[in-house]
Order: sequence, then structure tokens, then C-alpha cells
Amino acid sequence: MRHMAAVPLNVRNALRFSFCGLDFSSPIVLLSGCVGFGEEYTRIEGFSNRDAGAIVLKGTTQNPRLGNAPHRVFETPAGMLNAIGLQNPGVDHVVRKVLPELDFSETRFIANVCGSTIEEYVEVTRRFDQSNIDAIEINISCPNVKEGGVAFGNYPESSARVVAACRAVTTKPIITKLSPNQTDIRENARRCIEAGSDALAVINTVMGMAVDIDTRRPVIGNVQGGLSGPAIKPIALLKVHQVYEVTRAHRVPIIGQGGITTVKDALEFLIAGASAVGIGTALFYDPMVCKKLNQGIAEYLRTHGVANVAQLVGSLRTGAEVEDCAISG
Repeated sequence: MRHMAAVPLNVRNALRFSFCGLDFSSPIVLLSGCVGFGEEYTRIEGFSNRDAGAIVLKGTTQNPRLGNAPHRVFETPAGMLNAIGLQNPGVDHVVRKVLPELDFSETRFIANVCGSTIEEYVEVTRRFDQSNIDAIEINISCPNVKEGGVAFGNYPESSARVVAACRAVTTKPIITKLSPNQTDIRENARRCIEAGSDALAVINTVMGMAVDIDTRRPVIGNVQGGLSGPAIKPIALLKVHQVYEVTRAHRVPIIGQGGITTVKDALEFLIAGASAVGIGTALFYDPMVCKKLNQGIAEYLRTHGVANVAQLVGSLRTGAEVEDCAISG
């Protein structure tokens, strides 16, 4: 992007943009599983939901779930492993008890739909469609119990089937959360868009594990867990760029996520093609990170003469067509 002299900038207008027809006051999205049902961080002095353009609620299934046995969380170098197991009170409780307590004037709230069968995805989506939730994120990384436990999101065909089934029962915007644990994320993105997804969240966690060398047992009770945090940022950034190559022709926005902790991280994802940036692990050690990111993004826009954050999206300059191969040696 050509550097320009600093210009006066209305910070509020600079960060505000439209996402699937919804007015977002900031490109910051707080990710599912990291903020509970929108109330966990409100107990921290200085934290405000208004600093986020949207908050994605905890993953919700049709019936209540207790989740996995401990240990569920383990800190790793430059990241964190988690295998919570979708502990949640069930969609009926969330719709009847949780949503009425949320202040929808503060920010946008997005439901996160999970299921072990397509029928469960459909039922949970139907219940949220009848609520005041702003949008629905479909977590297709859940295991398909009818196919031996293989995650729906690992294969384009099964991903598309879930999206199409949910699309049939809701008029709300659908965001499909793509897994990095698959062969071709671009093909999966294309199929999900064709099935009716209005936006994509890129990426979900990368599968990993840790071992206790004294007991010679896995640290995580579920053996494996999802790796998040700075360790996966380069992977997530590449996946966002690859998916953007598919979505830009369809004008389908992306929530870029995976290891974003600094202003520079957030800007990289926006330039690579994300319309919004998801914050998760960073919240655990810096609950005030959203304020810092908003201020830093606004300052970058001001010093580079960019009036609105949407103008930054997909502005990556490669200089030449990038071949789909790595240079070794």
C-alpha cells in the first residue's frame, strides 16, 4: 500500500463496516469458547463488549453436555491446547435463559452451532433462527457419529451437506468455521459458499498433543486437543489468503483467526483478505487486548491515509503470481 501523509481520521467511522448486512463497530470478533456466553469478561474492570464488533457465543448442542474428562487445557510453547468437549447447557437453555440477559445494544452476538449429526445441526440452527441472535456460526469440526467420528469439516462434501441443511431452516447470516485439518481448504470454502454460507471463519484450531514424561501419559484427558495461539498464526494467515482467493469473487467476507495477539498480527490478516479478525487465546493473558487492537488499527489507517478498515481488506501485493509450491533448499 502506498504510504501517504497522516490525515485526520474519525476513529469510530474508520473501524465501522458492514459484515453480512450487519453493522460492526470494529473489525474485532471475540471467538467462541473464549468468552463463555458473553458475560465472562464483563466482570473485569475496564473490559467492555462495545470494544468488539461481534462476540461468538460458546459452542451449543441440542442437549446439555458435560464435556471431556480433565485435563482439558494445557499451555504449550507459544500456544495452548484445549479439549473442552463442547460443555454447554443445551440450546433450549441458551435461547430461553442466556440470550435475554445479553445487551444487544453493546455489540453483535453470534451463536455457535455444533452437532454430532446433520439432524442435530439443523435442530440447533432452527432454535436460534427463532431467537434474537444476530448470526449463526456453524462449527463443522464436530465429529460425525454416523461416519465413524470423522469431523464433518475435514471433507468438502460433508461440510457442504451441513451448511445446506442449516441454510434451509434459517434466514439469518451463516458463518461456516473452516478446519485447517484437511487436504484442500479452498475447495471446502467453495463448496460451503455454494451450499449457502454467507461468510467463513478461517481457521479453527490445529490438532496437537502433549506428553507428561514422568507418567508417560498424554497431558490432555482426551489425548489430543486443539492448538491455538501464536504458534499457529503463520498457518492461519496462509489459509486466510488461500480462502480469500476463492471468496473475493463471491464477495463473501472472512473472519481471520489464529494466533492474533498484536496490532501487527491483526493488520496482516486484514491485508491477506480477512474482513474481521478473531481474538481468542490472547484474551486469557490480556483481557484489554481489544482496546489496544482498535487503537492500533485506527492509528495505522490514519498514518497511511486510509479512511476505512474495509479498504485494507485483501490489499496484499504479491508482485507476481504466487505458485502453489514451496521453494526448498
